[in-house]
Amino acid sequence: HTHTHNPKYVEVLGSKMHYVEEGIGEPILFLHGNPTSSYLWRNIIPHAAKVGRAIAVDLIGMGKSDKPDIGYHYDDHSRYVEGFVEALGLKDITLVIQDWGSLIGFRYAHEHEANVRGIAFMEASVRPLNFKDMPLDTRIMLPVVRTFPFGYLLIQVGNIFLSKLLHEMTLRKLAKEEIAAYNAPFPTIKSRKPVAQFPLEVPFDGKPVKNHSTVAGYSEWLKVTQMPKLFLKFSPGVLINKDMAAWIEKSLPNITTVDCGAGKHFVQEDDPDLIGQEIVAWMSATQSKKK
Repeated sequence: HTHTHNPKYVEVLGSKMHYVEEGIGEPILFLHGNPTSSYLWRNIIPHAAKVGRAIAVDLIGMGKSDKPDIGYHYDDHSRYVEGFVEALGLKDITLVIQDWGSLIGFRYAHEHEANVRGIAFMEASVRPLNFKDMPLDTRIMLPVVRTFPFGYLLIQVGNIFLSKLLHEMTLRKLAKEEIAAYNAPFPTIKSRKPVAQFPLEVPFDGKPVKNHSTVAGYSEWLKVTQMPKLFLKFSPGVLINKDMAAWIEKSLPNITTVDCGAGKHFVQEDDPDLIGQEIVAWMSATQSKKK
């Protein structure tokens, strides 16, 4: 059963960004990653809407948001998300983040600490990645997609992220209409530029240098900030494997860890109700503490 939400748009830096929302109260901002959209959160939003104003945005160039002629670098995505928060006047935000949404969301929280009240994360990037931390298939794949012209051919021309990775990293089989919803924003080679750019932007063994220092910066901050954190843990995971999970639980203060059982990367498709319920429980607990 899929929940549908009416599309809404707001202008940010001269482009329209698409979002959906449900509920009233303190904002809960959902940030998706690659190659998905706000659609990823569709069955989690109704839970969150019980305790706040649940808002899921499509990153620039993704979903139903515009595709301006930009580089689609890490800095671009951060700029547009900051602009989105300003355009909607969101204050005292709870972030719910995964994949690239986590690199953008953790960074936002680090740079706008006063405007964030908590962070819930799953399959997230909590520290810069090293080659040796990666599962074997990623070790083989990532250097290839970061090399021209292979990345362009595999991702933009071959559409590997949508035709292959989305399915391999989800436990259940997606329905036809779900696959169609994920594919819709990317009908042409040119339209997939944002999807192809993301892998080039991931800080990996120290490169790109600027992105590495951004992630290293928020990673150090995560180790000291008392901001409430919810870690939704899935096994075997992709970005967060057993070792990374152990590091998170040991290193990050004021963290609530929930073992959510089996999951790979697109865990929202496998366990939306559990994720939604745990976010609500954690928010209720942290709100009662605050008062």
